[in-house]
Amino acid sequence: MANPHILVVDDEKDILSILQYNLEKADYSVTGVTSGESALRVAREQHPDLILLDLMLPGIDGLDVCRIIRQDPSIAQIPIIMLTAKGTEADIVTGLELGADDYVTKPFSPRELVARVGSVLRRQQAVAEHDSPILSKHGIEVNVDRREVTVQGDSVDLTATEFDILYYLIKRPGWVRTRDQIIENVRGDNYPVTDRSVDVHITSLRKKLGAAGENIETVRGVGYRFKE
Repeated sequence: MANPHILVVDDEKDILSILQYNLEKADYSVTGVTSGESALRVAREQHPDLILLDLMLPGIDGLDVCRIIRQDPSIAQIPIIMLTAKGTEADIVTGLELGADDYVTKPFSPRELVARVGSVLRRQQAVAEHDSPILSKHGIEVNVDRREVTVQGDSVDLTATEFDILYYLIKRPGWVRTRDQIIENVRGDNYPVTDRSVDVHITSLRKKLGAAGENIETVRGVGYRFKE
Protein backbone atom coordinates (compact mmCIF):
# COMPACT_ATOMS: atom_id res chain seq x y z
CA MET A 1 0.00 0.00 0.00
CA ALA A 2 1.73 3.21 -1.21
CA ASN A 3 1.39 6.36 0.93
CA PRO A 4 -1.76 5.35 2.82
CA HIS A 5 -3.96 8.21 3.99
CA ILE A 6 -4.37 8.46 7.77
CA LEU A 7 -7.07 10.57 9.43
CA VAL A 8 -5.86 11.70 12.87
CA VAL A 9 -8.47 12.94 15.36
CA ASP A 10 -7.32 14.63 18.59
CA ASP A 11 -8.46 17.88 20.20
CA GLU A 12 -5.05 18.50 21.81
CA LYS A 13 -3.16 20.40 19.13
CA ASP A 14 0.29 19.54 20.49
CA ILE A 15 -0.47 15.82 20.34
CA LEU A 16 -2.06 16.23 16.92
CA SER A 17 1.12 17.89 15.65
CA ILE A 18 3.32 15.11 17.09
CA LEU A 19 1.13 12.44 15.47
CA GLN A 20 1.11 14.19 12.10
CA TYR A 21 4.88 14.74 12.15
CA ASN A 22 5.73 11.12 12.96
CA LEU A 23 3.24 9.65 10.50
CA GLU A 24 4.38 11.92 7.68
CA LYS A 25 7.98 11.04 8.51
CA ALA A 26 6.96 7.39 7.96
CA ASP A 27 5.63 8.33 4.48
CA TYR A 28 1.94 8.44 5.34
CA SER A 29 -0.40 11.08 3.98
CA VAL A 30 -2.09 12.69 7.00
CA THR A 31 -5.19 14.78 7.62
CA GLY A 32 -5.62 16.11 11.15
CA VAL A 33 -8.89 17.26 12.76
CA THR A 34 -9.82 18.24 16.31
CA SER A 35 -13.46 17.15 16.69
CA GLY A 36 -15.72 14.16 16.16
CA GLU A 37 -17.93 16.12 13.78
CA SER A 38 -14.95 16.95 11.57
CA ALA A 39 -13.76 13.36 11.74
CA LEU A 40 -17.06 12.05 10.38
CA ARG A 41 -17.15 14.68 7.62
CA VAL A 42 -13.58 13.95 6.47
CA ALA A 43 -14.11 10.19 6.69
CA ARG A 44 -17.13 10.41 4.38
CA GLU A 45 -15.49 12.85 1.96
CA GLN A 46 -11.98 11.40 1.75
CA HIS A 47 -12.33 7.72 2.74
CA PRO A 48 -8.96 7.46 4.55
CA ASP A 49 -7.15 4.14 4.80
CA LEU A 50 -7.10 4.30 8.61
CA ILE A 51 -8.44 6.52 11.41
CA LEU A 52 -6.40 7.27 14.51
CA LEU A 53 -9.10 8.32 16.96
CA ASP A 54 -8.80 9.92 20.39
CA LEU A 55 -11.70 8.92 22.65
CA MET A 56 -11.84 12.16 24.67
CA LEU A 57 -13.25 14.67 22.19
CA PRO A 58 -15.54 17.68 22.60
CA GLY A 59 -19.05 17.30 21.19
CA ILE A 60 -19.30 13.85 19.64
CA ASP A 61 -16.77 11.75 21.58
CA GLY A 62 -14.55 9.06 20.13
CA LEU A 63 -16.80 6.15 21.09
CA ASP A 64 -19.76 7.75 19.32
CA VAL A 65 -17.59 8.47 16.27
CA CYS A 66 -16.57 4.80 16.19
CA ARG A 67 -20.21 3.68 16.54
CA ILE A 68 -21.41 5.99 13.75
CA ILE A 69 -18.64 4.90 11.39
CA ARG A 70 -19.35 1.21 11.91
CA GLN A 71 -23.06 1.81 11.20
CA ASP A 72 -22.39 3.70 7.94
CA PRO A 73 -21.91 1.19 5.07
CA SER A 74 -19.93 3.73 3.01
CA ILE A 75 -17.12 4.00 5.60
CA ALA A 76 -17.68 1.01 7.91
CA GLN A 77 -14.66 -0.86 6.55
CA ILE A 78 -12.10 1.80 7.55
CA PRO A 79 -9.85 0.44 10.33
CA ILE A 80 -9.79 2.44 13.57
CA ILE A 81 -7.07 2.68 16.21
CA MET A 82 -8.22 4.27 19.46
CA LEU A 83 -6.07 6.63 21.51
CA THR A 84 -6.97 6.23 25.19
CA ALA A 85 -5.75 7.46 28.55
CA LYS A 86 -4.17 4.93 30.91
CA GLY A 87 -6.57 3.23 33.29
CA THR A 88 -9.61 3.43 30.99
CA GLU A 89 -10.10 -0.30 30.47
CA ALA A 90 -13.88 0.08 30.27
CA ASP A 91 -13.54 2.51 27.36
CA ILE A 92 -11.07 0.20 25.61
CA VAL A 93 -13.47 -2.74 25.89
CA THR A 94 -16.39 -0.61 24.72
CA GLY A 95 -14.41 0.68 21.75
CA LEU A 96 -13.40 -2.82 20.70
CA GLU A 97 -16.99 -3.99 21.05
CA LEU A 98 -18.04 -1.11 18.78
CA GLY A 99 -15.61 -2.28 16.12
CA ALA A 100 -12.27 -0.54 16.75
CA ASP A 101 -9.33 -2.60 15.49
CA ASP A 102 -6.67 -1.71 18.04
CA TYR A 103 -5.77 0.81 20.72
CA VAL A 104 -2.76 2.78 21.98
CA THR A 105 -2.62 4.25 25.48
CA LYS A 106 -1.33 7.72 26.32
CA PRO A 107 1.43 8.63 26.88
CA PHE A 108 2.61 6.70 23.84
CA SER A 109 5.85 6.10 22.02
CA PRO A 110 5.63 7.65 18.52
CA ARG A 111 7.68 4.74 17.20
CA GLU A 112 5.27 2.20 18.69
CA LEU A 113 2.27 4.11 17.38
CA VAL A 114 3.64 4.20 13.82
CA ALA A 115 4.35 0.47 14.08
CA ARG A 116 0.75 -0.19 15.22
CA VAL A 117 -0.59 1.81 12.27
CA GLY A 118 1.51 -0.22 9.84
CA SER A 119 0.45 -3.47 11.48
CA VAL A 120 -3.27 -2.70 11.27
CA LEU A 121 -2.94 -1.64 7.62
CA ARG A 122 -1.16 -4.90 6.77
CA ARG A 123 -3.87 -6.91 8.50
CA GLN A 124 -6.57 -5.02 6.64
CA GLN A 125 -4.86 -5.67 3.31
CA ALA A 126 -4.48 -9.38 4.10
CA VAL A 127 -8.14 -9.68 5.04
CA ALA A 128 -9.18 -7.94 1.83
CA GLU A 129 -7.12 -10.35 -0.27
CA HIS A 130 -8.42 -13.66 1.01
CA ASP A 131 -9.62 -15.87 3.84
CA SER A 132 -7.79 -19.17 3.51
CA PRO A 133 -9.43 -22.47 4.56
CA ILE A 134 -6.04 -23.50 6.01
CA LEU A 135 -4.45 -21.10 8.47
CA SER A 136 -0.87 -21.54 9.63
CA LYS A 137 0.94 -19.43 12.21
CA HIS A 138 3.82 -20.10 14.63
CA GLY A 139 3.75 -23.85 13.98
CA ILE A 140 -0.02 -24.15 14.47
CA GLU A 141 -2.08 -25.20 11.44
CA VAL A 142 -5.87 -24.97 11.42
CA ASN A 143 -7.78 -26.74 8.66
CA VAL A 144 -11.19 -25.08 8.69
CA ASP A 145 -12.89 -27.47 6.27
CA ARG A 146 -11.74 -30.59 8.12
CA ARG A 147 -11.85 -28.92 11.56
CA GLU A 148 -8.42 -30.30 12.30
CA VAL A 149 -5.53 -28.72 14.20
CA THR A 150 -1.86 -29.71 14.16
CA VAL A 151 1.13 -28.33 16.05
CA GLN A 152 4.47 -28.89 14.30
CA GLY A 153 2.71 -31.62 12.29
CA ASP A 154 1.26 -33.44 15.31
CA SER A 155 -2.52 -33.70 15.58
CA VAL A 156 -4.20 -31.95 18.51
CA ASP A 157 -7.60 -33.10 19.78
CA LEU A 158 -9.78 -30.07 20.56
CA THR A 159 -13.40 -29.74 21.57
CA ALA A 160 -15.71 -27.93 19.15
CA THR A 161 -15.65 -24.80 21.30
CA GLU A 162 -11.86 -24.83 21.65
CA PHE A 163 -11.50 -25.20 17.88
CA ASP A 164 -13.87 -22.30 17.23
CA ILE A 165 -12.04 -20.05 19.70
CA LEU A 166 -8.65 -20.88 18.19
CA TYR A 167 -9.93 -20.28 14.67
CA TYR A 168 -11.49 -16.96 15.67
CA LEU A 169 -8.21 -15.76 17.20
CA ILE A 170 -5.75 -17.12 14.64
CA LYS A 171 -7.57 -15.82 11.58
CA ARG A 172 -6.77 -12.24 12.64
CA PRO A 173 -3.35 -12.36 14.35
CA GLY A 174 -2.69 -9.32 16.49
CA TRP A 175 -6.34 -8.28 16.76
CA VAL A 176 -7.54 -7.95 20.34
CA ARG A 177 -10.78 -9.84 21.02
CA THR A 178 -12.90 -9.19 24.09
CA ARG A 179 -14.60 -12.05 25.89
CA ASP A 180 -17.99 -10.87 24.65
CA GLN A 181 -16.73 -10.87 21.06
CA ILE A 182 -15.42 -14.42 21.48
CA ILE A 183 -18.76 -15.56 22.90
CA GLU A 184 -20.74 -13.89 20.12
CA ASN A 185 -18.58 -15.19 17.27
CA VAL A 186 -18.07 -18.70 18.60
CA ARG A 187 -21.60 -19.61 19.63
CA GLY A 188 -23.81 -16.62 18.86
CA ASP A 189 -25.60 -14.14 21.09
CA ASN A 190 -27.75 -16.76 22.86
CA TYR A 191 -24.99 -19.19 23.81
CA PRO A 192 -25.16 -19.70 27.61
CA VAL A 193 -21.51 -18.97 28.42
CA THR A 194 -19.91 -16.52 30.81
CA ASP A 195 -16.68 -14.53 30.79
CA ARG A 196 -15.26 -17.04 33.23
CA SER A 197 -16.01 -20.01 30.97
CA VAL A 198 -14.17 -18.29 28.13
CA ASP A 199 -11.13 -18.12 30.41
CA VAL A 200 -11.51 -21.82 31.20
CA HIS A 201 -11.65 -22.72 27.49
CA ILE A 202 -8.56 -20.59 26.82
CA THR A 203 -6.65 -22.30 29.64
CA SER A 204 -7.54 -25.74 28.29
CA LEU A 205 -6.69 -24.69 24.73
CA ARG A 206 -3.25 -23.41 25.76
CA LYS A 207 -2.54 -26.64 27.62
CA LYS A 208 -3.45 -28.82 24.64
CA LEU A 209 -1.32 -26.71 22.28
CA GLY A 210 1.72 -27.15 24.52
CA ALA A 211 4.48 -24.58 24.02
CA ALA A 212 2.57 -23.17 21.04
CA GLY A 213 -0.19 -22.16 23.45
CA GLU A 214 1.95 -19.18 24.45
CA ASN A 215 0.89 -17.58 21.17
CA ILE A 216 -2.55 -16.96 22.70
CA GLU A 217 -1.86 -13.79 24.65
CA THR A 218 -3.90 -12.29 27.48
CA VAL A 219 -4.61 -8.57 27.11
CA ARG A 220 -5.15 -7.55 30.72
CA GLY A 221 -8.60 -6.18 31.45
CA VAL A 222 -9.68 -6.59 27.83
CA GLY A 223 -9.50 -10.11 26.41
CA TYR A 224 -7.21 -12.19 24.21
CA ARG A 225 -5.29 -12.11 20.93
CA PHE A 226 -3.19 -14.48 18.85
CA LYS A 227 0.43 -13.31 18.61
CA GLU A 228 1.14 -11.48 15.37
